[in-house]
Amino acid sequence: MPGRDEDVAIAATQAGAVVVRARYGAALTRLEKSGGDFATSADIEAENAILDVLRSARPGDAVTGEESGRTGADSAAREWLVDPLCGTLNYAVRNMLVAVNVALRADAKITVAASADPFTDEVFWTDGTHAYVRRDGVDEPLKPSAESRLVDVNLDPPFPNAPRFQAARLLADPGFVERFRPRVVSTTLAVAWVAAGRRAAYVTDGDLRDSVHFASGIALCQAAGCVVTGIEGQPLHTGVGGLVVAADRQTHAALLTLVDNQFPPEAGATQVRLALDGTTGSAGGDVTYDSSVHGPDLISIGS
Repeated sequence: MPGRDEDVAIAATQAGAVVVRARYGAALTRLEKSGGDFATSADIEAENAILDVLRSARPGDAVTGEESGRTGADSAAREWLVDPLCGTLNYAVRNMLVAVNVALRADAKITVAASADPFTDEVFWTDGTHAYVRRDGVDEPLKPSAESRLVDVNLDPPFPNAPRFQAARLLADPGFVERFRPRVVSTTLAVAWVAAGRRAAYVTDGDLRDSVHFASGIALCQAAGCVVTGIEGQPLHTGVGGLVVAADRQTHAALLTLVDNQFPPEAGATQVRLALDGTTGSAGGDVTYDSSVHGPDLISIGS
């Protein structure tokens, strides 16, 4: 029986990954959901395998599964977030780009998380402080890198900031084309890849608080030392929401500039982002500095 919470998360994702791998290529029952979304019988079976591990190891905790919803006591202080098969559409057409995600939220914070790739037999995991990838029972620290210049952009709905911001427009921005190479894999496995140095960055719109899809990937990136903010550079889960996660501050700053090209300027203020290169400067008017934002500093200069 797993002892530490991170061991429970790893065991749960591995249990789900076994099912996903075994059912790949088989005839699947399709279960329609709202908004044109759907699940398959593999999603259901993988979630059940994950829930068996969690209920056995942590019977007093609540669980929210993508397919089964929330179970457990309403008063539970701890809640597991489960996405049994992220990339269902990929999987249904026999594409192996999928992930199995499990995260634990305690006291409004993700404390441990794991994201498994069923087809490489890798588990990306964090204890909330450090981040690793496990292959063949051996753990290696995750090391973000922007060297690839590959930026994954999520083009799946919802798009709460449309029409002001649409991630698809990034792909046609000359500044994006000049600096980066776009990728669209349609699974949050790509978020874990930023932590692992296999992507330079990831961008998506949406309200991601307590998301069963994104909780694990975000926790991995934070523990690995990535720059993680909302799409306007604001603290995560505030303001307009969304996610920009990058391997380093320079990549993050460049992406925020591209995102800013889509947002109209705020009345009465100009937002200037200064890269953290040690330079200093001054400006007239009232200046406010938000040091809580990861990545580039935000300075609002009042008119």
